[in-house]
Amino acid sequence: GGGAIIVPKYEGSNEFKVMPVPFISATFLDTVRIDPTGANIALYEQGPFEFSARLGYDMGRKEDDSDHLRGLGDVDIGAIVGAKAAMKFGPAEIFAKLDKTIGGSDGMEGTLGIEVTQPLSPSWMVGAGASVVFADEKYMQAYFGVTPEQSARSGLTQYNAGAGLKRADFSISATYMLNRNWMVRGQAGVGILMGDAADSPVVVDKVQPSGMLLVGYRF
Repeated sequence: GGGAIIVPKYEGSNEFKVMPVPFISATFLDTVRIDPTGANIALYEQGPFEFSARLGYDMGRKEDDSDHLRGLGDVDIGAIVGAKAAMKFGPAEIFAKLDKTIGGSDGMEGTLGIEVTQPLSPSWMVGAGASVVFADEKYMQAYFGVTPEQSARSGLTQYNAGAGLKRADFSISATYMLNRNWMVRGQAGVGILMGDAADSPVVVDKVQPSGMLLVGYRF
């Protein structure tokens, strides 16, 4: 399936863009799960515990995404290699992820979070999630730092962004099955930049809302 997503033009922007988004989710041999963010490969499962490897991508950032970024240069696209550990408690899943970007920022992010998914009826399913994201100095400096050269070109104040807590995220979602195969899914979320990310001159707005609407066919 597919749909549209509305997100800030870049992390920290107060302007928004609407983009088409594919809706693809598949599982192979109960081991490999593929979705628009990449692939998860289950390496170990025991009861409610699962450990998996992750492959994905970081889209980077273009300085022409916003006038506020002019002079900062681009952050290139990078490949992501990571791992995820998750524990399920009924409808809830508590998880921890660690992702390393190869290329691009060449940085590392860690995420701790909880997701809850609950069917309300055969047709309706709702979900909610909350998480916190940490990042190392390479990632923070690539996206939120301003070097002396960038400061001279952009007019922004020089800024060194250190490692630490980057963001807190909250989301809610609802999925409605129109029939056995067709579904509609909506999701709304908000991220709140924190720590050195929130104080960066690159950031115009610390509060980062987003929304998504998808139509899909399941077979």
